[in-house]
Amino acid sequence: MAYVVAAAVDTATRHPDREERIRQQAFVDLMIPVVKAWLTETGNEVTSLGVQIHGGMGFIEETGAAQHFRDARITTIYEGTTGIQALDLIGRKVARDGGTALKSLVAQMIEVQKVAVQQPGESFKALAAALQEGIAAVTTAGTYIVTHYAQNVRSVAVGAVPFLRLLGIVSGGWMMARAALAAQAKIDAGDMDPFYPAKINMAHFYADHVMTAIRGLTKEIVHGGASALALDDAHF
Repeated sequence: MAYVVAAAVDTATRHPDREERIRQQAFVDLMIPVVKAWLTETGNEVTSLGVQIHGGMGFIEETGAAQHFRDARITTIYEGTTGIQALDLIGRKVARDGGTALKSLVAQMIEVQKVAVQQPGESFKALAAALQEGIAAVTTAGTYIVTHYAQNVRSVAVGAVPFLRLLGIVSGGWMMARAALAAQAKIDAGDMDPFYPAKINMAHFYADHVMTAIRGLTKEIVHGGASALALDDAHF
């Protein structure tokens, strides 16, 4: 995902067509908070799991696992905290343009999903189904944000971080689908490298183990505001 967004930065800067530069810049602006916050939050999860895998030994310096965790922890802070990135995402990147950039991103995801669903095998079946659900969820959440942001910004803001996570997970599924399709093309061309079927299986795993969070996050975004704001400030 970071590479795709970085490539879009280059295109937005260098492409000879002004309209294409504008389109790519809108994509970059939308995705920068996701790259900064979702990837770094995921890095924290991965390094935390690394400590857990080592057990008690992971908590001391001998294995090096604890150092990785500490190094990852700052990344969710020094580019702007995850909460700040999420508020930027829902406000300046989604609500301000009426969801136009988000709709353009969804259209790209749909094109990949249409190709994935035509591929044989259980891996592509699972991946295409998860991506379809993710596209629907991002659309629902984006519509909610655009529709309610001006009327009740606090309620929408409650779901800012969940929305960032949702968009990150679904965008990750989009990337995994692209990678799986590229791997399948290599296999179809006769390439016997075991890396390619492993890449397809990795995408299947992502669909089954990561994209399952989509439904809960969508509910949190759309319905979670009232309960979060029900407590008076004095209670804190």
